[in-house]
Amino acid sequence: MNTFRDFKRYAEQVADTARWAARMGWAPATSTNYSVRLPDEAAPAICAITMSGIEKERLYADSVLAVDGDGLPMNGNLLRPSAETLLHLMLYRRKNVGAVLHTHSMAAAMLSRSAEVTGHLSFSGWELLKGLDGIDRHDCDVRLPIFPNSQDMAQLAAHIEPRLLDTEACYGFLLAGHGLYVWGKTLTDAKRHLEVFEYLLQCERAVGHHG
Repeated sequence: MNTFRDFKRYAEQVADTARWAARMGWAPATSTNYSVRLPDEAAPAICAITMSGIEKERLYADSVLAVDGDGLPMNGNLLRPSAETLLHLMLYRRKNVGAVLHTHSMAAAMLSRSAEVTGHLSFSGWELLKGLDGIDRHDCDVRLPIFPNSQDMAQLAAHIEPRLLDTEACYGFLLAGHGLYVWGKTLTDAKRHLEVFEYLLQCERAVGHHG
């Protein structure tokens, strides 16, 4: 499994994050996936990502694998990476993305369906917006894009990549009826962004702004 001497440390960070998300109620059944960018010395491996088809509360470092730029496991690893690996790799082509987290909360699934025609959710006036990097006030407007869901990950990645905002301020997007993707410069940043957006989604769902 190891592609370089520190791989286990990265794998444990990913696994810890997956179990944390499961405890938060954001990973029903075997859904969701999590990854961190690997350092240059791990090349041609790009990231460490959770395997497919495992309950996240039971996921440990031995269920995390390294994949290359095509999403293929390294060193003959027989584990099957997340079905959505190509979306993670698409995000790692952006600057300052050190970790990618994908959850399936009920609030994300429901609001992404109800606002799909609009193409985004808009958050304004919430104090917790200041938890996003680069945001220092509540009276701003942060738009979280919504994209149609698809089972063709290559096609979906090709659709989303040119449509993501140039600014890093949103740090995420929704797949309609599916769930939330977030990222950050570090895993710590990505986890904070995930908590912020999951909280804001719950608030918006509670006040009923989106049906």
